[in-house]
Amino acid sequence: MQYQPTAPELLTALAELLETTLLPALPPELRHQARVGAHLARMLERELTLETPPPHVPDPSDDEVLWAALVPIVRADLAIAKPGYDVWEKE
Repeated sequence: MQYQPTAPELLTALAELLETTLLPALPPELRHQARVGAHLARMLERELTLETPPPHVPDPSDDEVLWAALVPIVRADLAIAKPGYDVWEKE
């Protein structure tokens, strides 16, 4: 049976290909696009790896309930876009 890589593994391989193989070989005017593509692949890989759907946002009339619901949503987004920033505990 042949090994079938997962979607996160494929995205990691794509990001590494863009960063290590293609980026140095590209002309300077195309390097930014390769970096953006690698960054997008890494963001998608993290999103698929975390597999945590964002929680439902309640009625915005209650500020405390809204804040309590908003914090996990922002933490989930930060875990994907800026790993490490999602563990910050100060307000």
